[in-house]
Amino acid sequence: MATPNYGYEKRQRELAKKKKKEEKLRSKTQRRPDDPQGDDQPADGQPMGDAGTPEQPAGATGA
Repeated sequence: MATPNYGYEKRQRELAKKKKKEEKLRSKTQRRPDDPQGDDQPADGQPMGDAGTPEQPAGATGA
């Protein structure tokens, strides 16, 4: 009778773990842009750091 190939079985388990981990990471990154509580922008949609600059009305020129 042939002996079991434990190395092959272990490799298959490792590959399955790696695949599952990558899928989990991928699903996490896909959910982030849809997250309504974005930490990088305030609730009003303005990027952080632009809060001190005045807004110009649409169609207004700088002259």
